[in-house]
Amino acid sequence: MIVAALQMNVGERKDDNLARAVHLIDEAARRGARFVMLPEYVVYRGPESRYADVAESVPGPTTTLLAGKAREHNIFIHGGSLLEFAPQKGKFFNTSVLIDSSGSIRAVYRKVHLFDVEVTGEVARQESRLIAPGDELVVAELPEFTLGMSICYDLRFPELFRALAEAGATVMALPAAFAAATGRFHWEILVRARAIENHAYVIAAAEWGVCGGFPTHGHSMIVDPWGTVLCEAADGDTVLTAEVSGGEAQRRRGQIPVLSQRRRDVYERPVHAYRAGDGA
Repeated sequence: MIVAALQMNVGERKDDNLARAVHLIDEAARRGARFVMLPEYVVYRGPESRYADVAESVPGPTTTLLAGKAREHNIFIHGGSLLEFAPQKGKFFNTSVLIDSSGSIRAVYRKVHLFDVEVTGEVARQESRLIAPGDELVVAELPEFTLGMSICYDLRFPELFRALAEAGATVMALPAAFAAATGRFHWEILVRARAIENHAYVIAAAEWGVCGGFPTHGHSMIVDPWGTVLCEAADGDTVLTAEVSGGEAQRRRGQIPVLSQRRRDVYERPVHAYRAGDGA
């Protein structure tokens, strides 16, 4: 299957963001992509004071728009992520929605790990102030592969990706708005590491430039199960395409079978910690 990662600079104007997303979806379909993925927070990046104005239910207006494009082009569309109303008043989910070629919602994933960090002089963010964490990991069956779903900061938690791989995922979806301050050091290394550790493709669709006042790293990429970067974006609204194969992931897993060689019996035991002066 040919897949596409769409890179965008996302701003405060919801209608403009969606119009540009639709344009890129059309371009990806023209290039033969059957699976198209948008970046994180694709609908809106701006002041938190407007979250209640731009948040939606799922299904809702944005998923309806994307469903129409999926039917028009006979493709799967992964909507990156959007702000979804959460049950708790004043809180929202950071939510990914996968729509199949019939326009039906196939899977919904709510970001599990929230971006609460403070790197002095570089980046400070408290995503959990308004975003509620999800509590479920999600995989979805597509005709050619099984998709594991994640969002941005999840990238720093290898146990999430290992759980998705053990549940059958051979392709990992990673919509992101990765901070520019840390992205130049960590983005490519972490994306490739998650691919190599699990012998899975990683489709990483990112925001680029300053989005709603937040500097992002960009560099969307698609990485294969051997860790090879198949394509990578420079700055700009961009369509990346590559061919992925669930069979290639299984072939690599057969060569270096780390998933079946795990020693859970050892991992679950207490760690033996030697203190200074102890003998072996």
